[in-house]
Amino acid sequence: MRQQLAVLVVLLVTLSAIGPAVAGATTAPNAAVQESDAQCEYPLTMTDATGEEVTIESEPESVVTLYPGDAQLAYSIGAEGKVVGMPVSEYTESLDAGDRTDITGDDGVTPVAEEIVALNPDVVLAANIATFNEDLLETLDDAGITVVVLDTATSLDDVRENVRVTGQVTGECDGAEETIDWMNERLEIYEDALENESEPLAYYDGGENGDTHGTETFQHEVMTTAGLTNLAASVGQTGWGQMNAEVVVDEDPEWIVYPDRTAEPPSADSLEETTAITEGNVVAVDDNAMSQPGPNVVYAIETIIEQVYPEVYAEIEAELEASGEPGNGSGNDTDEDQSDDSAIPGFGVPVALVALLATAGFVARRR
Repeated sequence: MRQQLAVLVVLLVTLSAIGPAVAGATTAPNAAVQESDAQCEYPLTMTDATGEEVTIESEPESVVTLYPGDAQLAYSIGAEGKVVGMPVSEYTESLDAGDRTDITGDDGVTPVAEEIVALNPDVVLAANIATFNEDLLETLDDAGITVVVLDTATSLDDVRENVRVTGQVTGECDGAEETIDWMNERLEIYEDALENESEPLAYYDGGENGDTHGTETFQHEVMTTAGLTNLAASVGQTGWGQMNAEVVVDEDPEWIVYPDRTAEPPSADSLEETTAITEGNVVAVDDNAMSQPGPNVVYAIETIIEQVYPEVYAEIEAELEASGEPGNGSGNDTDEDQSDDSAIPGFGVPVALVALLATAGFVARRR
């Protein structure tokens, strides 16, 4: 029964965006070694998100990324050459998996212990959701395989730190720092450009069941960094959860942000009385970029700015072009917008970050 529950939770939390199940994963100590001056020096000893001390004896030559988001982190810093096993499915289709072993089951997200053990990697990089799958972790431990479990990202700082830890774990510290610098530079441009803007009230419509995010989530910071006031946070919601449509209507958001897996906000019918719906103030963001705690959160922010503040975005785009970097593109065609992720230092191939953290309420939409 425990194994069935663990697998179910993994499925729920891996298929798309945000959710209460993820919040449960934060109970593990937030203790991974995530220092701003992290160096790739071995032996490397760290305390990961399980609270266990982990030692990597020498720079890894072979890495397995346990979940789709872990693969994206490795690729984002230039460590894809060391990845021998990863989820190979629709959730990583924007990565060049090549001949890497698919370590998942038929669903493309659930890790199969036997596949990982057969690869005998030097290290396994695992998102925090792995703490729900104790049987898998025990099997890998019994096989003598080193596993590093990342902390749950509840802020943009946490996103940066997980990039940094991925660099330590894979031996790509320089690539990780370059990627973090790239993120910081872009975010500083956005912040400066939005300094005098009004920050209208906005609701993130993550699903028909009212799935959304409040404070202590990196998605909250995505919205506020993009110059919005997060409705869920303004009414006191913390973490990933659900909100009654009546509350949203009463608060009357000026904008609605929603994942681009649907053609319109999932709760549009229930929210038709809001200013956002009546005036057509809706923004579709790349579901993967909004849900995956990795470098592509930058593009989710940029998409929101482009739609809410078009004049500001024109200035941002001009500044990016002057610095030799592409902008986010135009319109809401996020697949094309995100296609040039080679702009992120460390990306060996163009990729778009694929969703990892998810909500239980979103499972039905994917299946």
